[in-house]
Amino acid sequence: MSATATGSERTGSDLPAHAWLILATVGIAQLMVVLDATIVNIALPSAQREVGFGDNERQWIVTAYSLAFGGLLLVGGRINDHLGRKRTFVTGLAGFALASAVGGLAPTFGILVAARAAQGVFGALLAPAALSILTVTFAGSNARAKAFGVFGAIAGAGGAIGLLLGGVLTEYLDWRWCLYVNCIFAAVAAASAMVLMRNSKPADADPVDWLGGVLVSVGLFAVVYGFASAERVGWSAFVTIGCLVGGLVLLVAFAVVEVRTRYPLLPPRVVLDRGRGGSVLSMLVAAVGMFGVFLFLTYYMQVTLGFSAVRTGLAFLPMPVTIAFFATIVMPRVVTRIGPRFLVAPGMLLASGAMAWLTTLEAHTAYFSGILPKLVLLGAGIGMIFSGVMTNATLGVDPHDAGVASATLNTAQQVGGSIGVSLLSTVSATAAANYTAAHAADAANPVTRPDFVLGAQLASYHAPFWYCAAIFLVGALVCGAILRPTPSPAGAAH
Repeated sequence: MSATATGSERTGSDLPAHAWLILATVGIAQLMVVLDATIVNIALPSAQREVGFGDNERQWIVTAYSLAFGGLLLVGGRINDHLGRKRTFVTGLAGFALASAVGGLAPTFGILVAARAAQGVFGALLAPAALSILTVTFAGSNARAKAFGVFGAIAGAGGAIGLLLGGVLTEYLDWRWCLYVNCIFAAVAAASAMVLMRNSKPADADPVDWLGGVLVSVGLFAVVYGFASAERVGWSAFVTIGCLVGGLVLLVAFAVVEVRTRYPLLPPRVVLDRGRGGSVLSMLVAAVGMFGVFLFLTYYMQVTLGFSAVRTGLAFLPMPVTIAFFATIVMPRVVTRIGPRFLVAPGMLLASGAMAWLTTLEAHTAYFSGILPKLVLLGAGIGMIFSGVMTNATLGVDPHDAGVASATLNTAQQVGGSIGVSLLSTVSATAAANYTAAHAADAANPVTRPDFVLGAQLASYHAPFWYCAAIFLVGALVCGAILRPTPSPAGAAH
């Protein structure tokens, strides 16, 4: 049986045995795509020393990936519908592996950035294909909630796993292995896909809306670039304002085109559905806060507490374990009994509380009593959010729209993460500058300077944590109002 089997509702035992192997295959691919958003973070100092690039350039090692990924995901979703799920999936894996190998071998900064951007391009093909395959594989099955809980756990925990893996590879092998390792993931997933899947696709796939593709890709690029520029040149700089305003104008133009064109890249019905629209918004909010905490807790543990790269990665481990526990064990038992509102909104409230609690971190906070409980609480909140989002974002979607629906969700995660890192980096830099201005005398005094340095560091962490707490709180209110309060059957369909 192929990955496209559908029909009347099936029990988990009615599914073919290889349905769970297909889940494992797409899970490997999804893990590779998600962890690549963070795996190079810990490797950046080593890469900077060896390749030789400045502090003002290093952000592009991270941003090049997310910009290309987020900007092209919708186009990738539509290409998925045209080429077929298996063909797009394997092509994305092969291209991602090749780009990773080039990045690992990169002798210059320019080649490294280009390779990271190429990873994003092929990731934009791969990610929608993976979720689309999962959607049609478990369509009509009451095992759907469990399958999407597993997938949600991977999506939620992948960033933290990337930090751990990046630390291990950097410390015990070489920073270049943070890129080479993708070749192993891709080879395993591609070999499995070739055996388990056939190249299914919608019989009546729409033509690709290239105008819409250009508008949304350039618009998202401009918005994310604007947020990234704010940290370097400030919010009032022409490039920041111009990119943010120009990007928003292009996105509005994209919305107008999608309403009027016969074959829209993003059919309005996909996001105007209450469950899917609320899930996409929830993913955007969750990604802003989640990727923000990865960034600043990494700096806190390495710079302020003096943790090694491996110890930092291990310190994050309880968070993905908690995410996985809630998303795969707790939530599938209740997701079909309660509505998504009562998963996502409480999850965001827990995450907001965890972020506010992180503002109590001090210069010598103990890990087990002061950091671990906060990570567990945050993991519980993220696990609830991702379980509700992943289950409902593609619930009942027509197979004709499976690729674009999954692409939209991935776009929200990737763009949300990019905006979060850029926005919160600016907040952090501003907080540190304000602290420096208010304590200039302490900075000039050799006796008080060590305390001043620690104070500036803590200010640069606490401010973005407060912002994250506020973002999650607003998200709980807004997403809770949009999402349905009643449960939907696991195999519902239009």
